[in-house]
Amino acid sequence: MTGISLDNTFTISKDAVFRDLDGEAVILDLQSGTYFGLNAVGAHIWQLMERHGALRPVFDDLCREYDAPPAVLEQDLIALVSRLATARLGEVR
Repeated sequence: MTGISLDNTFTISKDAVFRDLDGEAVILDLQSGTYFGLNAVGAHIWQLMERHGALRPVFDDLCREYDAPPAVLEQDLIALVSRLATARLGEVR
């Protein structure tokens, strides 16, 4: 998926079930039965997207929490959102 920016929102699919497993996470798509694994940072981003929906506040939180260049954080966030949307675990708007 292309064209995703911090001005988008990510709406989590009603068929996506998230489970935290000691910092890492697994998401189950109930419709397809497919599992999607996330490392600790990915799990945290998922939780931020649950809270905010809009990607800009997620990015702002990441910038406050992680000692990484904002351009890298933005690129990683957009890449994860793209992968999640491709896996049909949510919708970018």
